[in-house]
Amino acid sequence: MKIGKQTIKFENTPIIRECGSVVGPKEKSGPLSGFFDTVLDDVYFGEDSFEKAESKLIQHAVNMALNKSKTDIKDIEYMFSGDLLNQCISSGYALRELQIPFFGLYGACSTFSEANILAASFVNAGYATNCIAAASSHFCSAERQFRLPLEQGTQTPPTGQWTVTGSGATLISNSKEDKLNHYPKITYATPGKVIDMGITDIANMGAAMAPAAFDTIITHLEDTGRDANYYDLIVTGDLGKLGSEILIEQLQKYGIDISHVHNDCGLMIFDCSAQDTKAGGSGCGCSASVFSGFIYKKLLDKSLNKVLLISTGALMSPVSLGQGESIPSIAHAVAIENI
Repeated sequence: MKIGKQTIKFENTPIIRECGSVVGPKEKSGPLSGFFDTVLDDVYFGEDSFEKAESKLIQHAVNMALNKSKTDIKDIEYMFSGDLLNQCISSGYALRELQIPFFGLYGACSTFSEANILAASFVNAGYATNCIAAASSHFCSAERQFRLPLEQGTQTPPTGQWTVTGSGATLISNSKEDKLNHYPKITYATPGKVIDMGITDIANMGAAMAPAAFDTIITHLEDTGRDANYYDLIVTGDLGKLGSEILIEQLQKYGIDISHVHNDCGLMIFDCSAQDTKAGGSGCGCSASVFSGFIYKKLLDKSLNKVLLISTGALMSPVSLGQGESIPSIAHAVAIENI
């Protein structure tokens, strides 16, 4: 049911029964390497293009979640997935092989949370017993579409972020069976609004997206009556270094301090200094792989019990930027709890 301005309370508390995660070679060298199901040595993943490799990332993450949970693909009723490429081709071509009824999504880097909200809504309402939510990105395919070909060797400014090569998938099921009640549950979701503060610098996504994260966090806390201290972790994905600093500063001005419980998926997946990823990681696959590979495992072992995941996205395109438009952004929040 809806509570407050725009938050959904999942009365039937869908569970995240399992996750699958896969990342590329640069992520393999990062701080979270040991938490991912699969780490690659080859950015092509055995394919002959970056785009085909990204599509294979989604297939692999979904299959990992199914195999780990011992769930037959025939038992998956719907899949919600998206990526950064035009017409969501990574997801669309991946689903050509998987043959699951498919909702293609585009929320830029917020897509993973968007997918989980919609999958949980279907399960909560009784429209499905099992759904998959997934997202992916690939450094090389994103650079080719949004920026400049890698062969040009252009330099990234300090505010720029490194698109994660990776994918994450969650298997969301109903929790009516007692044997499933120990899994982490999706309790609330706060879909975000489009926020545009006039940022035009495509090398400063953190500054463009921070206001959207601010708006969604404020709304979520007000709608639920919770304060920031309720959560063990409030994790954004992916504001990077600068965006995270802006978010924390603006919330403090509003009277909310999340500095002691906040982290950002774009800062967690890379060692920004050692790996020269400037302001951190980005991409649909950033929050998808960090949640599916690291955070979910921490929820399972009860190191974390109350997590608020806010995936953030910049809703621009090469066409809009070429026309001189600013960068509208959005942030979707999902509360995942051991209850």
